[in-house]
Amino acid sequence: MNRAVAQVLDGRALSASMRDDIKLAIDRHLQGADQASALPERLPRRSAPGLAVILVGDDPASAVYVRNKRLACEQTGIRSKSLHFPTSVTTAELVQAVHQLNHDDSIDGILVQLPLPSQVCEQAVLECIDVGKDVDGFNAMNIGRLVLRDRGIRPCTPRGVMALLHHHGISTRGMHAVVVGASNIVGRPMALELLLDGATITVCHRFTRDLEHHVRQAEILVTAVGKTGIVDANWLRAGAVVVDIAMNRDADGQLCGDLDAEIVRRKASWYTPVPGGVGPMTVTMLLLNTIQAAGIAMPAT
Repeated sequence: MNRAVAQVLDGRALSASMRDDIKLAIDRHLQGADQASALPERLPRRSAPGLAVILVGDDPASAVYVRNKRLACEQTGIRSKSLHFPTSVTTAELVQAVHQLNHDDSIDGILVQLPLPSQVCEQAVLECIDVGKDVDGFNAMNIGRLVLRDRGIRPCTPRGVMALLHHHGISTRGMHAVVVGASNIVGRPMALELLLDGATITVCHRFTRDLEHHVRQAEILVTAVGKTGIVDANWLRAGAVVVDIAMNRDADGQLCGDLDAEIVRRKASWYTPVPGGVGPMTVTMLLLNTIQAAGIAMPAT
């Protein structure tokens, strides 16, 4: 049903509520309350879960992301540890750091802040993270679990999108979902999440012909291009559910998504604002993945 003004998929509000639940789960865990391990191969211990973040270089955006993650950890009772390397770091040095964290029993989750410098083999670093500590969900085994319909630790942004949709009572079953963007971090796992949830999926990428045609068919549109103007909001189907994952800057330096927000509000039934939509959920899913890795149970999302 089309609405004069689309309803907001409020990531800030849901994120705040979920972080309260995460803090409660950690508090109960520390008090010795019995909880089932979410990952049977790992036994929970009676201490606060630990998250280690590896940051390379001095990129301001990456530094902001890491700081936000550290503050979120402090709010919920997760211990955070940061390892900062210079831009000249080698693949071997990062792999060694990851191996040390793999064997550190006080660390439940390991996150490598991307992107990495060009001389570093990103895949080699990510693949050496213990699969049970891969709280970004990028390890081939965790992605493979998603492919095989076995929800282990899942990539944070797509998991956050699904939590938003479910919380607002939006069923994807039988819906035609179009994902614009096919990155390993967002687009591909997003398509897998929607497929697992019962949607019919079209994935558009840089080789897609007639992008407008596909966007006009979308009952659920997810954009993760990272560049305004590639997807025209005028193409939207009336009443579509719109999830704009991108975080861009407009000519005035203001944060914006891939789509023109004013047009989206007039044409969609539900939409994610930028900022305040998917972004807060991504960080919260990182926290959720961390306590899952620590064996602290939480309700499924």
